[in-house]
Amino acid sequence: MGFELESTYEPRGDQGRAIEALTRSLATGNRHQTLLGVTGSGKTFTMANVIRDTGKPTLIMSHNKTLAAQLYSEFKQFFPNNAVEYFVSYFDYYQPEAYIPRSDTYIEKDSSINEEIERLRLSAVSSLLTRRDTIIVASVSCIYGLASPDDFLQMLVTIRPGEQLSREAFLSRIVEMLYERNDIEFARGRFRVRGDVVEVFPAQNEDEAVRVEFFGDEIERISLVDPLTGHVGGTLKTFTLFPAKQFVTPHDKLRGALAGIRSELEERVASFERDGKLLEAQRIRMRTEFDLEMMQEMGFCSGIENYSRHLSGRPPGSRPYTLLDFLPEDHLVLIDESHATVPQIGAMYSGDRSRKSVLVEHGFRLPSALDNRPLNFGEFMQMANQLVYVSATPGKFEIANSVVGNTAWIENAENKFGEGGVDWTRFSDAVEPLDVTTSGMPLVVPQIIRPTGLLDPVITVRPLKAQIDETIELCRRRIEVGERVLITTLTKRTAEDLADYLREIGLKVRYLHSDIDTIERVEILRTLRSGDCDVLVGINLLREGLDLPEVSLVCILDADKEGYLRSKTSLIQTSGRAARHENGEVVLFADTVTTSMKALLEISTARRKRQDAHNKQHGIVPKSVVRAVQESLHVVIKGAETHAGSLREDPSVSFDAAGLIAELERDMAEAAARLEYERAALLRDQIAELKSGTAPDGMALPSGRRKASYPKPSRKKRG
Repeated sequence: MGFELESTYEPRGDQGRAIEALTRSLATGNRHQTLLGVTGSGKTFTMANVIRDTGKPTLIMSHNKTLAAQLYSEFKQFFPNNAVEYFVSYFDYYQPEAYIPRSDTYIEKDSSINEEIERLRLSAVSSLLTRRDTIIVASVSCIYGLASPDDFLQMLVTIRPGEQLSREAFLSRIVEMLYERNDIEFARGRFRVRGDVVEVFPAQNEDEAVRVEFFGDEIERISLVDPLTGHVGGTLKTFTLFPAKQFVTPHDKLRGALAGIRSELEERVASFERDGKLLEAQRIRMRTEFDLEMMQEMGFCSGIENYSRHLSGRPPGSRPYTLLDFLPEDHLVLIDESHATVPQIGAMYSGDRSRKSVLVEHGFRLPSALDNRPLNFGEFMQMANQLVYVSATPGKFEIANSVVGNTAWIENAENKFGEGGVDWTRFSDAVEPLDVTTSGMPLVVPQIIRPTGLLDPVITVRPLKAQIDETIELCRRRIEVGERVLITTLTKRTAEDLADYLREIGLKVRYLHSDIDTIERVEILRTLRSGDCDVLVGINLLREGLDLPEVSLVCILDADKEGYLRSKTSLIQTSGRAARHENGEVVLFADTVTTSMKALLEISTARRKRQDAHNKQHGIVPKSVVRAVQESLHVVIKGAETHAGSLREDPSVSFDAAGLIAELERDMAEAAARLEYERAALLRDQIAELKSGTAPDGMALPSGRRKASYPKPSRKKRG
């Protein structure tokens, strides 16, 4: 089955040319190509068209969960008839196991697994094994270890009506696949037995269970059933059941793995004892013996991933199996926001190695735990088939790999900047684009023309003297015409002080930095878009994916302080926040023009020239992006409070707090299912307030019901 792209609009601007160029480049077998798409140019739609035209199973990588969820939602809309899957870390929070020798502090692994995300991960693996029209949207967690694809395939069970298979043999097999029996609470990854009828809730299914009816030692019927009502949805001619966990090992292989772990344990204990480290020897023996007993009796143990090398039968030092091992050989990898994602891929290995080396050295883990790790960068690049880097500011790595051997591109760059003086971090935006050559050389594909016809924002440089006074005047001009402003500073203290000062002189202003809770950040951005706030002051407002169409002015204070926050990439990304408004402008306050500022000015001038020429040629009038503002959840709650107040005024009506809580819980579950985590979390907080009795007067809990106490969530490291 091919990819069926459904969309109400056609490629516009540079999209058509970019789609054709990338498709032709991939068809010729090029391994590296870069889509250099400016902010607001519709890169996601271009990616969707490339996937449809190439027809390859695709992995789309993003550098964080939030952007991955956004991409997943968009691609689900583009490809409703294909398998679009979501693969990110399944921890709601995650505190990794660690040891601090200096203070003799051991930090035990602490985590909370999100069952819905675990289901989606299993669904992703299942789709890759059963169909080619699969798109996986993943975070960088996809380079971490999974079970061997061969073991996963070996553990599959395919059943058919009329097949000779006893009920006992079937139950034994699904237990080996780590399904748990529970006749009372029927949920994903569990089964229940009633006489000759076995009902299994497949781990990758969302709302359908499977009923298997036996007649003697023969399967009589297989049906889909509703796990809640038991209503039969239809019969099946065949069904394939996948394992309930991501780490599964066939029973015969598990026995060999246990023997290998025990052998390594004895060697490690002997090594510690020779070195006089008796505490470490006792520690590693106690911990490993407990894990061995759990695996022998239950087939699973906490931290089983640390024994993955033995369980998968890999030699010492070999790379782990990952999601990439489940992809077909001719797969396609799209790396979104590659300037952030590529460095993240490269950084994972070293951090993991450093932490686990300390655990191994002090007897908390066997040396084989070091082989439970993410891929290093070389291994990832070796496994990835064809890659498309997608970014408005691709890094040196992406550009260099995409133009290697393309002599025409390099010569064009040298003519632009002088022979021998090519700055790989600068010239990618300024050099004129190239068509895909007939020889099929790798290339960078620019996507500069926006479908809306909007130009890059105008960039002006003003002196540092009186930068605050000038910023205030610029803000007032924009506010008068109903537009919004972003201001970037260099420190949190400066952002807070500036926000306080602007508030004192009568401006509606908020500040935003890393100390602000994630949920509150979302609400602050919503207030900016809705007009409850006109000015937003922050440190690093260049976050990829920050979509604020109402912002027409970005003021960058102290722009000549060269560094991470004022690098070329940061300046381009920050300037892009004003690129969705027809009156977009960026003001740089600086006394000197730095190298990064010069690059930004050159790139912006070249882009505006090309965009303006295209608009004049095609008679396009630029129009600001118009997008609905999401309703605040506080408004929803206030609406409920108002309704409650009107009910209280009527003595004949009693307010039902439990009913409101139940309604909010349903909304929270729906939001979580749609991967709208911020909305779900805010609803959770409102439910907690209602249950703890801190809700408005008159919203008391039903008589006789005990008020629950909800402590504030701990500040754990997010997974």
